[in-house]
Amino acid sequence: MDAIQVFEDWLDDYLNFENNPKKDIFWLDTIDFLCKRFDNPQDFAPCIHVAGSKGKGSVSRMIACILEEAGYNVGLYSSPHITDFRERISKATQFFDEKVYTEAVKEIMPNIDSIINLPADRPITWFELVTLYAFLCFRKAKVDWSVFEVGMGGRLDATNVIRPKLCCITGIELEHTEFLGDTLEKIAAEKAGIIKNCTPVVIARQQTENVKIILREKAFTRHAPCYFVDEIIKKATYCFNEDEKTMSLKLESDIFSRPIKTKLSMLGKCQVLNAAQAAISIRKVLPNLDEAIIERGLAKAKLPGRFEIIDSVPGYTGIPHLVLDGAHTLNSIKLTLETLGRMYDDKKVNLLFACAADKDIKDISMEFRYRFNHVYVTKPGQKKQSDINAEIEAFKNAGIDFTADADYKKMIQKAFAESAEAGNILLVTGSFYLVSEVKILMMI
Repeated sequence: MDAIQVFEDWLDDYLNFENNPKKDIFWLDTIDFLCKRFDNPQDFAPCIHVAGSKGKGSVSRMIACILEEAGYNVGLYSSPHITDFRERISKATQFFDEKVYTEAVKEIMPNIDSIINLPADRPITWFELVTLYAFLCFRKAKVDWSVFEVGMGGRLDATNVIRPKLCCITGIELEHTEFLGDTLEKIAAEKAGIIKNCTPVVIARQQTENVKIILREKAFTRHAPCYFVDEIIKKATYCFNEDEKTMSLKLESDIFSRPIKTKLSMLGKCQVLNAAQAAISIRKVLPNLDEAIIERGLAKAKLPGRFEIIDSVPGYTGIPHLVLDGAHTLNSIKLTLETLGRMYDDKKVNLLFACAADKDIKDISMEFRYRFNHVYVTKPGQKKQSDINAEIEAFKNAGIDFTADADYKKMIQKAFAESAEAGNILLVTGSFYLVSEVKILMMI
């Protein structure tokens, strides 16, 4: 058994919030205690911290790719993973050598197992251990830079023990309201918790002026230079290249000596905004970096499950294109559908959908009306809590013709078989966990 599998099996003994959400388990005392026990690996290299509701994975990947293109050895910490745990802890475009993961496992497991007294009466959680493991991997790999994506929230997220050179906050939406607050303003306050004293922060365009004010005020109280993407970028234009499955992008701003022109493999209007935020962030930490390096870094950024287009599915050659997108909030679903329309305006498309129990299924289901030849509804696998009855009721109320079954393996196979027979494109969305199950089951 390889080291990663040993580590994953060992982690199963710890509370995994991603699969089993619980209240009142967030604080920084434990991760701070653990970091000190391992001689503060989080401080090994300069880093960038990225929080937000949507887009933080893409922005993190783009920043890491630009840094790698500039010649740096870069570590990237992100979540969730789709099919391989190492997706969470990697270089910008590939995994580390196996030796890095193995040595970090040998360091973390016996040291954690030997702990007798923890700060206060609270168990170590799965995410804290994975975050610590990332710190150790990056130190083993001797990275020059690291990029950390926040798991949830920001203020009390385990990643918030790092001391970044720059922070990013992407767009904020209503999400995890039971844990972060039931308004955009409350969630913004939690996300703003990553802003550090005298540390620049680059902030994406926000839904409301109130959110913008909260973020700006937090930066002011921390004496942190604050840069809003929509105030810096004068003009952003893009167009889809269906044959190449790329998107041509042009960004114009006074902070660059000339317009940024590149082709993104990550598609959608949201990726235009993410690329702008990544480019600005790099400009703030490496002000003399050539624009050509920024362009090449953005061009090579890829991320599984973000409008990922697959041309050939083993055993289902009748499907002209398979589109995998982990969108799971109302706004992200809207953006996915907008991109789908731009790419495949005149094509017939089927939908395979599942979501976690805490999602806004009533409003999400309304977005799917009149768009698809057929809709398949199921659960996002076994790991995530879901409510298929709520999904069924929402799709009925939306007046959508659909097929539903809680047996997600059966429904995945049905959606693929019928889409192949009809020669229709298949969109899989609603949950990264569903995307993961599809990839595993269909061996993509």
